[in-house]
Amino acid sequence: MSRSAHPAGPRYADVIPEGHYAAPPADLNVLDPRIWSRTVDRNEHGAATVGGLDVRALAEEFGTPAYILDEDDFRARCRAWHEAFGGEADVFYAGKAFLSRVVVAWLKEEGLNLDVCSGGELTTALAAGMPADRIAFHGNNKTMDELERAVSAGVGRIVVDSFQEIVRLADVAARHGVRQRVQIRVTVGVEAHTHEFIATAHEDQKFGLALSGGQAAEAVRRVLNLDSLELVGIHSHIGSQIFDTSGFEVAAHRVVGLLRQIRDEHGVELPEIDLGGGLGIAYTSGDDPSEPHEIAKALAEIVTRECTAAGLAVPRLSVEPGRAIVGPTAFTLYEVGTVKPLEGLRTYVSVDGGMSDNIRTALYDAEYTVALVSRASDAEPMLSRVVGKHCESGDIVVKDAFLPADLAPGDLLAVPATGAYCRSMASNYNHALRPPVVAVRDGVARVIVRRETEEDLLRLDVG
Repeated sequence: MSRSAHPAGPRYADVIPEGHYAAPPADLNVLDPRIWSRTVDRNEHGAATVGGLDVRALAEEFGTPAYILDEDDFRARCRAWHEAFGGEADVFYAGKAFLSRVVVAWLKEEGLNLDVCSGGELTTALAAGMPADRIAFHGNNKTMDELERAVSAGVGRIVVDSFQEIVRLADVAARHGVRQRVQIRVTVGVEAHTHEFIATAHEDQKFGLALSGGQAAEAVRRVLNLDSLELVGIHSHIGSQIFDTSGFEVAAHRVVGLLRQIRDEHGVELPEIDLGGGLGIAYTSGDDPSEPHEIAKALAEIVTRECTAAGLAVPRLSVEPGRAIVGPTAFTLYEVGTVKPLEGLRTYVSVDGGMSDNIRTALYDAEYTVALVSRASDAEPMLSRVVGKHCESGDIVVKDAFLPADLAPGDLLAVPATGAYCRSMASNYNHALRPPVVAVRDGVARVIVRRETEEDLLRLDVG
């Protein structure tokens, strides 16, 4: 799959069209390192291991389903992004991908900043000791309480998203006696090559202030006229799961055009430009994401070229990888419950999780891969659909996959690249219990987010 393609296709199919599926892999036991976290392997018994631990032991100790997070891989990816952009740029981890206090501690130790978009994410960040000046606060409808908490905590940047928010934030900052640093989020009219619901820079959507029609320019004028706000930059985000930097080139060209307009009309050169995140990862063997150093080089060249052409000093660049850091570092471990062959179609494999722990397949038509990990198998491949246990026909985890024909109840399956958005978007649908997040490193496993219990559900039900 090319870097500009999005892995989407027919959502469901009653009849398998001839030639629709690629040939099964030559060896179903191979775990593609492009998809799995860096310490995943198979041991001499054929079972998968991560961080030196057998997945069978992890399932026995922590139960299934469970998110298994490879700490070494997470930290290595943090370092790769930090080193790729160096001291001349800022890397903000997008907390919406997955956030916990332990993850915040890792980010702090590895030198990354943090992007939050709710009061809950801000609370988690501060509770884990992230310095407030290394936090950026996003959101299209921040409440007054969230703005109060962000300003009082000393959050380094607040990304304003509407005219109303400018007024509210200016009032909060004035009452606190501070000059709050802000960026203005603009929609630049770029169609990212991604799913409609995760493309965020076309004009017909809820985020930002449009360049067209002068909305963004008017927001700039208003912020510059307020003593309690300090405009430090422009923010742009064009979407998610993007493999091609050409969209960033168009976005940067338009953002720099606004920077030039600001200089010409107000005599101010803003010191920062944030091009957002959204960079893709490999969910299947056909996906081909760029490496952090390639992305850093491309974005720096784009911004430098555009600013030079506009006669502007090159501002400090910020980026916000979330999925690109945490996505590949985790997999979801399931136990097979039922195996149901449908003659002439496929085999339905039901696991003990589903859309409550991974809504992305149903919501975005996302594609994943899956492997039998509790043992090796030499059985013939069978076309399978991995589904959950919820009362929805759309409760699909992996739409199309090849699994060994001897698959049986009790086997363990793992779906890789579930570190981003799966736990963050997990739900209690059908009163399911959200799975734990188990971090592994150097032969040691620890729970960093515990499994929910039925007592948790009843505690919220006031009766």
